[in-house]
Amino acid sequence: MATTTANARTVPSALESAQAKLVYVYLQHERETTVDALAEALDMRKIGLFSVLSTLESEGLVEREGAHTVRFAN
Repeated sequence: MATTTANARTVPSALESAQAKLVYVYLQHERETTVDALAEALDMRKIGLFSVLSTLESEGLVEREGAHTVRFAN
């Protein structure tokens, strides 16, 4: 399936880890989810996921609401 430039989204170059890129792309698609659902969907341990989310949040790419809800910042 071909993707056109108009609808292709890029991952910010500041994201270096594969996990951060994966979480970013997932949230780009889902827009908002819970940490539990994110961990299950991406088969990631929550302890590692919180580290990734902290990085994404510090870059202004995601927003967290409390300890459970995560949303794409754009």
